Amino acid sequence: MTVAAPGRADAARATPDRRPLGTLLAANLISITGNAFAGIGVPWFVLQTTGSASRAGLVAFCGMLPLAVSALTGGPVIDRIGRLRASVLSDLACGAAIALIPLLHRAGVLRFWELCLIMAVNGLFQAPGETARQVLTPDLADHAGVPLARAMSLYTGASRAARLLGASGAGVLIACFGAGSVLLLDAATFGVSALLTAVGLRRVPAAVRRRDTLPPGRATYRDELCEGLVFLLRQRLLLAVTVLLMITNGLDQAWSAVLLPVHAERDLGGPVDLGLLAGLFAAGALAGALLHAVLADRLPRRPLYTCCLLVGGGPRMLVAAFAPGLLPLGAALAVAGLAAGICNPIVSTVLYERVPDALRSRVTGVLAAGVLMATPLGSIACGYLVDRAGLTTALVLLGGAYLLTALCPLILPAWRRMDGPRVPGART
Repeated sequence: MTVAAPGRADAARATPDRRPLGTLLAANLISITGNAFAGIGVPWFVLQTTGSASRAGLVAFCGMLPLAVSALTGGPVIDRIGRLRASVLSDLACGAAIALIPLLHRAGVLRFWELCLIMAVNGLFQAPGETARQVLTPDLADHAGVPLARAMSLYTGASRAARLLGASGAGVLIACFGAGSVLLLDAATFGVSALLTAVGLRRVPAAVRRRDTLPPGRATYRDELCEGLVFLLRQRLLLAVTVLLMITNGLDQAWSAVLLPVHAERDLGGPVDLGLLAGLFAAGALAGALLHAVLADRLPRRPLYTCCLLVGGGPRMLVAAFAPGLLPLGAALAVAGLAAGICNPIVSTVLYERVPDALRSRVTGVLAAGVLMATPLGSIACGYLVDRAGLTTALVLLGGAYLLTALCPLILPAWRRMDGPRVPGART
């Protein structure tokens, strides 16, 4: 390998610069705050306008299925147009789609099938932006002189802080101004995120298109897409992680899109309580991500990950089923959030330790697609389960399924590699 003589570029690279990483974290915080608004505002909008849990689940399904498709196919597209452009275009498209919901509703022309179509468009454009920002993080961490595990904890912490702000604020805003106004605010956050990304990362080399490595052609695109899939299938640990996340994210989506909104509407105090509970979970998750940033190198990953799965999944559903009132569920969600905040950076760190830089967008997209393909099934199946078997039965069944799934890292041999050596060529 030829090594270039040191010059100004090398001197600049040797000097840590944390501004691009800070810009990315800020843009991601703003964008995901908008997603949190939509995560509460859209289900509540559907419940208010239709009164149907199954329709709320169907709308969530329409949003999540295209999200999975775009995550699967978007990796080569991100590499071709550049991570910066992918992030900006994604935010602009999602903001426009979300704004259409309240605007068409106020004009009296919004039909249910149109709402489903709008959410499908939103889902289609959402994944490339999120993937582009996530896969940029290791490069920006390296440029900032920040260890990968800590950078992924900060990235997760920014995402969790956004969900805390969005979830807690959305419930209050819905109660004061209605779900439509919250969705308009959501659209505005996407615009701010796009502007911040476009201005703050325009000179970052890792954010621009790789002109020299991506020749045009349909066969090339297919080969690049398959390359990420083949790499993932050959990595037993990453494959095990993907399968487990497919199950747990489907259960999480059932909880957040159907079970919790219906429980808040029927048994609690409505949107304010819904926002408070979502905010408690997000606050716990933020604390968990920051805690992991401090303790990342001191604790074994597999036992910690398993304990967090056991604590963070099933108990909240069982508490909602058998312990009436806001206080027990709030405490359960705060603890569940703490556990979830630790889980996510562990998975991200393991992923980027084992994936070479050149494959990062494609492998991340394939993994996300596998997870997201199962996610919409959770919401739509749960909506019909609630309508036919009742809320309590659905909470017990899904809580029990989550507890059983959480035992997989202790049982399956592939998970023993979580604390093993990384793959050569990936970042530390």
